[in-house]
Amino acid sequence: MCVPNSIMFAERSRPTMPEGYGIHTGTAGMLSWERVSDHMIASRNYWVATTRPSGNPHVTPVWGIWLDDAFFFNTDCRSRKALNLSTNPGMVVNLESGDDVVIVEGRAEEVVEELLLADINAAYLEKYGMPLADLGGNANFTLRPRVVMAWLEGDFRKTATRWIFRG
Repeated sequence: MCVPNSIMFAERSRPTMPEGYGIHTGTAGMLSWERVSDHMIASRNYWVATTRPSGNPHVTPVWGIWLDDAFFFNTDCRSRKALNLSTNPGMVVNLESGDDVVIVEGRAEEVVEELLLADINAAYLEKYGMPLADLGGNANFTLRPRVVMAWLEGDFRKTATRWIFRG
């Protein structure tokens, strides 16, 4: 693939939460990065949260690709999420499930590099059975993680895991 996996992350830690949540303090039961990555790859729908110029949130489902530890999606340049990202690139991506949770926080960047777009399109075609929409007014974005949190609701106290990325 065209994007080297250059994201380096600190060792896993527990998310900071109030004491009443009962989050375990040791590493036993923490989730692996491989599990999170596999779950991101396998998911069909993702919830993307952006911020309107007014400061109000905007959330919408999208199709996307998890490739080389980054999330990629496509949208019309005039869509609310694209307009929001043009003024504030802060973005959060969640999976659909509240029982098997992955939350990815970071800053969106527009993807314009042709070889990378070809890789994304190939992955999109394989996953969804259709190429990326390219109607002449679309933008392709990537979200490289800064903070990722994941847990299993059924064993939240033991599995709650956080990664803080550098790079």
